[in-house]
Amino acid sequence: MSGQTASSQLLGQVKAGEVYLDDEAAAYNCYKACDKRIVDLEDMLDLARDVQNVGGFGDFNMGRDLERKFLAQATGEPNSIDAVIQKDIEVVKELREVFALSFQRITGQDIANANALDYTSEQLS
Repeated sequence: MSGQTASSQLLGQVKAGEVYLDDEAAAYNCYKACDKRIVDLEDMLDLARDVQNVGGFGDFNMGRDLERKFLAQATGEPNSIDAVIQKDIEVVKELREVFALSFQRITGQDIANANALDYTSEQLS
């Protein structure tokens, strides 16, 4: 797999025209869901920054060791909470692009320029 995530592979296949989601409403709604998920993850990332203020374990070796351990879980390591949330954001952005490209392929228009009200009313008709 050469280090690529499943979402990166899927995005590559969509860009190459090999695959796409063939339902206009599904592509549109999945794109919008990705937008919301990105906002939620960014909010979580802001909260995760608060846990980087580690302290109060005392001024002795075991206290400093605990402080380092908890700080490493918060930031600075591949599996720290901020790194995991950032990876999730990148995956959702790739998926959002998959849905945007699928929507464009089906409708011929850029999803970012699609008027949500017009699109929704058309789907309900």
